[in-house]
Amino acid sequence: MKIWKKILKLATVGVAVFALAACGNKTEEKTEAQAPAQETAVAKARTVQEIKDSGVIRIGVFTDKAPFGYIDENGKNQGYDVYFTDRLAKDLGVKVEYISLDPASRVEYAETGKADIVAANFTVTPERAEKVDFSLPYMKVSLGVVSPDGAVIKSVEELKDKTLIVSKGTTAEYYFSKNHPEVKLQKYDSYADAYNALLDGRGDAFSTDNTEVLAWAKSNPGFTVGINSLGDVDTIAVAVQKGNTDLLNWINNEIKELGKENFFHEAYKATLEPIYGDSADPDSIVVEGGEVK
Repeated sequence: MKIWKKILKLATVGVAVFALAACGNKTEEKTEAQAPAQETAVAKARTVQEIKDSGVIRIGVFTDKAPFGYIDENGKNQGYDVYFTDRLAKDLGVKVEYISLDPASRVEYAETGKADIVAANFTVTPERAEKVDFSLPYMKVSLGVVSPDGAVIKSVEELKDKTLIVSKGTTAEYYFSKNHPEVKLQKYDSYADAYNALLDGRGDAFSTDNTEVLAWAKSNPGFTVGINSLGDVDTIAVAVQKGNTDLLNWINNEIKELGKENFFHEAYKATLEPIYGDSADPDSIVVEGGEVK
């Protein structure tokens, strides 16, 4: 009888220990589930002086969208956007920490303060302007559509019953979703994945900024930009966290001053002209001093 009492006592202790362990596991699971919310917490935007004091500015750029933002053979950030932001860092007297972005994460990185500045071929739209503050423009752009030489798409009407590749979070996705819901969209997170889909024949055409598809088609024989300009002419600017007027005003003043040097035409000559050659007019792309003409 005493033996059975001991067994019963041990079993009771075991159940209690198991219950405590289970509670502990539930607590850990809850903490882990809460972790993602902590990761998306909004950081306080840094002022110009705070950036100078730190010695480093964090700038979000593309690393797979040549010739605007990409990594060269030496592992260095290059492109039209980078040419500009390198100058911003130089005039601030700080080093640059470049952060690689995909199209859909641009708003988040500016909005949450993960980057001080987002300069990733960022088209200004009313929807985005509700979440971030945009600087004066330094480039203008519209949409283009590139497709294989054997089946060149020359009008939106020709996209009916076809598959159009777009990158998530881009003006192309927004434009076609709003204005042409009859066009079937195949969406990808990154530009590299989108272009690979076009190369592999997973879609009939790809749409993004005309400045980019023109450059891509020149370096990829077998493809043609059948639609050179689609939708409104938009502007490209850098973005900062909403309400960070100190940094925004500094950037805007910098853009105005650089315009006096014809800086953005120099940036075009150094980064875009080798790609476009005579196929594009610099004045149709470049914006000097923040004034669109």
